[in-house]
This record gives sequence, structure tokens and C-alpha cells, in this order.
Amino acid sequence: MKSFFRILSVIGIVAIIGIVAFVVQVYVEVRNDTDKIVHYKPQIATQIFDRQNRLVANLFEEEFRFYATFEEMPARLIEALLAIEDTLFFEHPGVNVDAIMRAMIKNIQNARYAEGGSTITQQLIKNVALTREKTIERKIKEVLLAMRLETILSKEEILERYLNHTYFGHGFYGVKTATMGYFRKNMNALTLKEMAILVSLPRAPSFYDPTKNYEFALGRANNVLQRMYELGWISKEEFDEGSSERPKVYDDTLTQNVAPYVVDEVQRQLAGLADLKTAGYKIYLNIDLDYQEIAQEALYFGYEQILSRHKNDEDLKEKLNGAFVVLENKTGKILALIGGVDYAKSNFSRATQSKRQVGSSVKPFLYLSAINSGLSQNYQIPDIARTYEYKAGSVRKKWQPKNYNKSLSGFVSLKTALTRSMNLATINLVEEVGFDRIYNEVLRYGFSNVPKDLTISLGSFGASPLNMARNFMVFSNYGKVIDPMLIDRIVDMKGDVAYFTPNEYELSKDAQSFLIVDILRNVINAGTGRRARVEGIELAGKTGTTNDNVDSWFCGFSPSIEAVVWFGKDDNTPMGYSETGSIAPASSFGYFFSKILEIDPGLERKFKIPQGVRSQNVDNERFYYTDESPIRSAPKANHDTIIF
Repeated sequence: MKSFFRILSVIGIVAIIGIVAFVVQVYVEVRNDTDKIVHYKPQIATQIFDRQNRLVANLFEEEFRFYATFEEMPARLIEALLAIEDTLFFEHPGVNVDAIMRAMIKNIQNARYAEGGSTITQQLIKNVALTREKTIERKIKEVLLAMRLETILSKEEILERYLNHTYFGHGFYGVKTATMGYFRKNMNALTLKEMAILVSLPRAPSFYDPTKNYEFALGRANNVLQRMYELGWISKEEFDEGSSERPKVYDDTLTQNVAPYVVDEVQRQLAGLADLKTAGYKIYLNIDLDYQEIAQEALYFGYEQILSRHKNDEDLKEKLNGAFVVLENKTGKILALIGGVDYAKSNFSRATQSKRQVGSSVKPFLYLSAINSGLSQNYQIPDIARTYEYKAGSVRKKWQPKNYNKSLSGFVSLKTALTRSMNLATINLVEEVGFDRIYNEVLRYGFSNVPKDLTISLGSFGASPLNMARNFMVFSNYGKVIDPMLIDRIVDMKGDVAYFTPNEYELSKDAQSFLIVDILRNVINAGTGRRARVEGIELAGKTGTTNDNVDSWFCGFSPSIEAVVWFGKDDNTPMGYSETGSIAPASSFGYFFSKILEIDPGLERKFKIPQGVRSQNVDNERFYYTDESPIRSAPKANHDTIIF
């Protein structure tokens, strides 16, 4: 008998220890789970806007959510939620005993788990801290946690967390996200019926999704309104009006990405922000969506032109692509960035990630160096054939460059040579100024990986369209280059603002740069860029074509806007006969500016002449000059074979 009581005592002690251990374990878990809700940090989507505060895209990871404070939530929305989910929310201590008893009776009657009797506080706990498994242990935790949570958080704080965390279907987390997604509204603009639709969703978000089951969503919403009316929370007039309303519902994509090449570039530039997609940043760009749309149209305009000239070339149709970059001259702000003809087919950005040979579009930089060395626009340079001998290892080779049209013009002015993009005259000019000086200047203007030989005269090295646009600011911005800026500022959830400021470089005097601007203006009016001309506005620019028409460029600008266009095949093979920079790229450039003038007629129309610049007619042609580059001619020398 004694041994029986001894065994019973041991069992009792073990049971007490087990119960204490269980209570301690539950308490520790409850405490940890409470912290998850008290210090609630949900994933919040980042939004990207253009310079006119228009949405460009939403960025998020697993959960697409915008956060709303309780003060942002309409009182009627809260009433609608409580009417259908937890009428006594503001009276109970986190657990509604009556509701639990009713649920238990119903479950016994149905011989299964049919109803839970959970309050909003308990639902928040299940969503944030606990699993949804239906066990006694989990229910005990839920009850304890609900009662503890209500001693720490106010009712308003609990509602705020619940409405921000809950899934509302269609990929929308949180009531603010659902409001904007389904109705394209702010919460303060919601109608009573729209609120009723929203609060119906947490119970069965897929079934009551109004984009999928509109009539079921309306029926459920009417039940919410009926309950509100029965509670006396809305009038008969409000009930009747709400019941008859059929709100417009939108079936939007979650990202709403209208400029994917831009958004990809933003993410590359902000790769160091580990919480870029989850911290609710607002990123404001310098991009203008109107310019972006027109630039995309312009690129496609030139693309279609090329394909129309080579209708039977299937390889060209598959591999042809292009890029378009638009900057604001005086600020370096990127107004448009198009990385390809069709993002759906290729997300590789040719505007920023690709380096293609620049061809003759490099020539203005060489001529600016010549101007800065003291030469004038009417300086005479020989456009004559040259033969260059060089060694490749132990083999002696010859390089015999030619003009594109195969003709020779003898001595021509510096202005004529650049206007007509003469290869031979340019090579001779480089030698006249001095190769080392030209080479170092090319590097200073912003180019890299430049070969140290005379082929740089014809643009034998590569640059991305964005890099080309940056470097061309030495002309469009009269000597001052500003690193292109895609992002203007970032605002975090606290309202703190981080502004982006660019680097600036003074690479030439404004008067000297204008002498090249004048020649590039002549390129469009009378030279290789005539297809870029647009009535009613002065434009300047330069064509660029590489060997065998592999790459074609047009780099140009108005008095306030700069645009760079590039076309080529992704595998670096020729596009076909006659596909030079003077055709499709120049046409795309002209298309862009003609359309921009329609939406922005106040655009600056004429180039300003800096102080210290004068003009003079020589042989019926107008030349501009400064004190550094006076009007003068060069002695005519004899050139034949050079060894290098």
C-alpha cells in the first residue's frame, strides 16, 4: 500500500513538473510571439515615380503591401469590418467567451471543427505569430497571447496591424493596397459599398475577389451592409444606396511597370539597398513618362524602317535592336531610357549594359580638341588618301582608310570636313594636332578602353548609348559635362529624404564648344544628318557608322534636350547595305523631336551664342571664331605614306 502511494506521489510530482514546464514553455513562446506583433515590421512595397509624380512601378518581394496608419482608415471601414467579423471588439479583452462557447456547441453538433469564434485580435495572432493548425495547444497559446496583447497594444493599434497584415486577394496585402489595386483610390474616397467589398475579402480572399467573382463579391458586401443596418450603424437610406451600387473594379497587374528598362536600371543603381523592395521607399526619378513613351515610339519608327528595307532578311528580324537615351542638357537629368525594341523579348539594356563601336560619332570630340589647340572653323585640312604601314607581331601590314563615298576633295575647311564626316580629313587633322594630345583628350572627354593608334579617328572603340550621351554634353551643355542622373531623390517611411547630386566637369570653354555646336547644326542642315531636321527648332548632331554597317548612331541635341539613338544587331554582324547613322538613327531622332514639340511647344528653339564669339563670311560661307581660334587658313602640305 505504501508503495502504491509512493508511486502515486511520484506520478503527481511528475505531472506537476510537466504542467509547470508546459506553462513555462507556453509563456516563453507567448512572450516571443507577442514581440512579433508589438514590434510589427511588415514587408512594404517600394514605389517608383517619374518627375511629374506619376507611378512608374511597384517593387516588392513576397508580399505586395502599402502601409496605412489607423488615422488614414475611414471610420465607416472600421465599422464595416467589426459588423461582419467582431461586433464586440471594443468590449472584450481579446477573447469573446460567448463566441467561443457558441463555436464549441456548433462544432459538437457538426462532429467536426466548423467554427472558431475568433476575435480580430486572435485572427491577427494567427496571421502573424502562429500557424493555422487546429490543435488544443495552439488554441491555448492563441487565447493567452490575445489576452496579453490587449494589455500592451491599444484597440486601434491592433486594428491597424490587422488591416495592414491581412491578405485581401489578387496579390494584395493590407487594406490600403487592396483599395488602390481594386478601385484605384485612396481610402478616404471609398464608397460604403467598396468598403463592404474590402472587409468581405479576408474570410475567403480568392472566392470573393471582385475581379474573378464580381457577383459573389457584391452579394457578400450586401450581407455586410445588412449587418450594419441591423446594428443601427447605417441608416435605411445608406443601406439602400449601398446595396444598389455596382462599383467599378480594376484588374491591374501588381508591378504596374510601365518603363521596365528604367526600373531595371534603378535596381542596378540601388543594388546596395538590401531592403529596396521591402522598406516602403518612394523613389522619384528624373524620367518623364511622356518623353519615355515618345522615345520608345521613335526607336520603333527607325527599327521598322530598317526592317522594311530588308524584308527577306530573317536573321535581321531576329537580331536587330536599338537603344534611345534622352538627357536634359543643363542638368544631366535622364528624361528617357529605352534599352531595346521589346522588353518582353529581351530585358538586356543596350542603353546601359552594351558597349558598341561609336564610329564617326566620335569625330566632334576630335574637332573640339583641334579648336581648343587654336585651329579655326575655316582651317584647311587635306582630304587625301593615306597609306599607313604597321607591324602585327612580325608581319608588316598596311592600313588604307577611305571616305564613305570613296571620293577625295583635296583641301577642305575643318567645318566642311566635320559636316560631311570625311574620314581622311579627320585622320589628317589628328596628325596635325598631334596624336598624343588627341588621345589624351579623348580619355578626358569620358571614353575608356581606347586603342592607342590612329583608328581612334574613326571611332574604333566602344561606348554605351548612355555613356555617349554623357560625353556629348561637352557640346550640348557648352563645355560642362554632368554625370547623367536617373534618380532625383529617395524618401523613406519616416519621411527622410536622400537627394542625388551629380559630378560636374568643366572640359571646355563655352565659346570653344559653341564652334562645334555650330558645325553640328550644319551637319543637320546641310550634311550627313539631314533626316534629323525638324521644322521650327534648331538641332545639332552627328551621325556615326562603323565598318560594314554593324553599328549606326545619331547623337544630337536641341538647345535644351539631348538624344542619342543606336541601332545594331545583338551579335555584332552587319545590318545590311546603306544602314548608316544618317538613315534610321537620324530619322528616329527627327521623329522624337517632332513629337516632343507637340507636347512641349515651349521648348527652347534657338542656340544661344556665348560672349566672345563672332562670325565672318569667308568665300560665301559663314564661320564663327573666338580669340583662341581666329579665322585663318593652314599651309597646304604634301602627305603620302606614314609609318607607325
